[in-house]
Amino acid sequence: MASTTPSNVPTRGKRQSSLFGLRQDLDPRLRLGLGLMGIMVLVIGWQIAAVSLGDDAFLLPAPSETLAALSELASSGELWTDLVASLRRIVFGYSLSLLIGLILGVIIGSFTAGEAYFEPQLGMLRYIPASALTPLFLLWLGIDEAPKIVLIAVGTVFYNVLMMADVVRSVPTPLINASYTMGASRLTIVRRVILPHSWPGLIDVARINLAAAWLMLVVAELLAAQEGLAFRIVRAQRFRQVDRMFALLLVFGVIGIVSDMALRAAKNYGFKWARA
Repeated sequence: MASTTPSNVPTRGKRQSSLFGLRQDLDPRLRLGLGLMGIMVLVIGWQIAAVSLGDDAFLLPAPSETLAALSELASSGELWTDLVASLRRIVFGYSLSLLIGLILGVIIGSFTAGEAYFEPQLGMLRYIPASALTPLFLLWLGIDEAPKIVLIAVGTVFYNVLMMADVVRSVPTPLINASYTMGASRLTIVRRVILPHSWPGLIDVARINLAAAWLMLVVAELLAAQEGLAFRIVRAQRFRQVDRMFALLLVFGVIGIVSDMALRAAKNYGFKWARA
C-alpha cells in the first residue's frame, strides 16, 4: 500500500542537525571551529575597515600594526607592569565586591526580614553613580591604591548583591520545606541546601559582572594613576599613538575571554548537574 504522507512534511522523530538545534549540545570541535570562525570574521572586518576608512582624519590601525605595537609594549616591559597593576586592583576590588554581594545576597534571598530591611537601602544607593563619588574617595582615602580599589568595589557591589539575591530566591521552596520536616535548622538549610543549589548561578553572576569591574577600572585609573592599562591608553591618546591604544584594548579583550572561559569552566566542571 502506497504511503499517503506528503513528501514535503517532516516525519516525526527525524534526527535534526545539531548545528542549528535548539539548546542542543555541540561537539567540542564544532564549538571551537565556530568560535575561531567568529574571530576570523571580526579580524577580516577590522582589516577591511582599516584599509577603506583609515586616514589622517580617522586613525584606524590595521591588525598587523596593532600586533606590532603590542610586541613593542611587551618587549619594553611597560605592558607587564601595567597589566600587573590593573589585575591587582581588579582582584582586590572585585573580591571585596563579591564577598559583600554573597553575604547580603544570601541574607536578602533567604530571609524575608533581610529583604525588607536591605532592599530599600540598596534601591536608593544603587542609583548613585559610583563615578560621582570619585572626588569623595580622593578626599577620604588619598591618591594611592585605596580609592581605586574602593571605586571598583562600589561600582559593582550593588549588581552583585541584587543578582545574587535573585539566584538565592530561585532555590525551590519544596527543598527548604523538606529540610524543615527532617529537623534541619535554618543555618543548616542555608549551608547544606541553599548555597549548594545556588553556587552555579552565583558563579554566573560573578562572570557577568566582571565586565563592570573592568569598566570601573578605567575610571579608577584616571585617579592620579602612574601605571595600569587604562592609564597607558590615556597616555597613548595624548601622543596620537592609536596603534598602542588598540593594542591595549586588545589586551582587555583577551583578558575578558580568558576570565569568562575560566569561570564558565569552573561552573561546568565543578557543578556538572547545572551545566548549561
